Amino acid sequence: MNYEAVIGLEIHVQLATKSKIFSGASTAYGAEPNTQACAVDVALPGVLPVLNKEAVHMATKFGLAIDAEVAHRSVFARKNYFYPDLPKGYQISQFELPIVGKGHIDIELEDGETKRIGVTRAHLEEDAGKSLHEDFAGMTGIDLNRAGTPLLEVVSEPDMRSAAEAVAYMKKLHSLVRYLEICDGNMQEGSFRCDANVSVRPRGQQEFGTRAEIKNINSFRFVERAINHEIERQIDLIEDGGEVVQETRLYDANKDETRSMRSKEEANDYRYFPDPDLLPVVIDDKYLDEVRGELPELPDQKKQRYMDEFDLSAYDAGVLTGSRELADYFETVAAKTGDAKLSANWVTGELAARLNKEEVEITDSKVSAEEYAGLISRIKDNTISGKIAKEVFDAMWNGEGSADEVIESKGLKQITDTGAIEAMVDEVIANNPEQFEQLKGGKDKLMGFFVGQVMKASKGKANPAQVNELMRKKLNS
Repeated sequence: MNYEAVIGLEIHVQLATKSKIFSGASTAYGAEPNTQACAVDVALPGVLPVLNKEAVHMATKFGLAIDAEVAHRSVFARKNYFYPDLPKGYQISQFELPIVGKGHIDIELEDGETKRIGVTRAHLEEDAGKSLHEDFAGMTGIDLNRAGTPLLEVVSEPDMRSAAEAVAYMKKLHSLVRYLEICDGNMQEGSFRCDANVSVRPRGQQEFGTRAEIKNINSFRFVERAINHEIERQIDLIEDGGEVVQETRLYDANKDETRSMRSKEEANDYRYFPDPDLLPVVIDDKYLDEVRGELPELPDQKKQRYMDEFDLSAYDAGVLTGSRELADYFETVAAKTGDAKLSANWVTGELAARLNKEEVEITDSKVSAEEYAGLISRIKDNTISGKIAKEVFDAMWNGEGSADEVIESKGLKQITDTGAIEAMVDEVIANNPEQFEQLKGGKDKLMGFFVGQVMKASKGKANPAQVNELMRKKLNS
């Protein structure tokens, strides 16, 4: 391609506080419209905002986790605009003095290389309400339950050059806020949503092109599709002699296209000024040290430990640390089996495949970590083979009992009696004399045929390692 994409993301992280950022109203999801909006949220005359301390705590944790400059003094500002779901006529946000300054997040690219994405800032703000267009003939309904919900808006540097890089960054940030337990990351409920700023420029040009902002994308798949479509749209426009205009666009997932929403405002259009009802947020070094001491082991740290302590590959360690819940599951399995590598293989293999197939998270797994450890222990002590283990796992997933119960009830215990296996080997050789002569003559590929025939004769219960060993003995004799 003759063009290069330049991408920056603004990600809205809904903080997992029990109450709103400036009021005591609940933030619980799913309530009847307008039942969780108090006098402060609906901007009744005379009400005053009171800052939620926990929102500041969560923002500080995030800033320290991305190695950012956490401001000792940050200021809330009023961002003025008029929209039906914004009762005050302004949004309380942060502008010139945000709580989190420059930091960074490292992402892993498809070729295994690591790329550092700069974070420009992260600031606290309140969410707006929600406009509802369905079920209202020719009218719009307003639900203010979400008004005042605390958000941390994380603004990246324009460091990404492809939709794939943008998705990798978004996934890394999603994992991080869940590790920190500052956001549940539920994208369907709007807890984690993204605005993408996209521009293109001729390769080698230093100056940025004109950008368009794609608003409120709420899935990794849609982010990738929206950015790729927007890159293609802008290139086509330029090559046809047109000009990209700075604007806000919406992504239509059904049509897989972006469409114009409004011309993009500049910061001065919002007439920001410090909110006179809120004091500056002042935090000292002692507070920062206390919060730093609360930080959990972060994904990159955990990944490195898995590689060092368990001798796992970078890929496996990356998969296992993709979410805090998956890492906890794996560590429980590894501790109970005493075999981290075997546990990693089965967690990233059979279990991950089943979760993906059924489209469920690890937290909804029908087989607990303790139960899965029981299955892997039976592989380790040669009670069952890996092939039979898959059959046992299916039964466990379907609620037929523990690994030991399934093995017992289905008679799946592995045959390890050397005499019994040798008799099967002799029978298979006797039934296939020509192939055995070819194997002896150096046609090594036939070894798989003989092992397969023995396994078939044993209905999969023979120990494959013993079958291989006995076959070799027969060859050498």
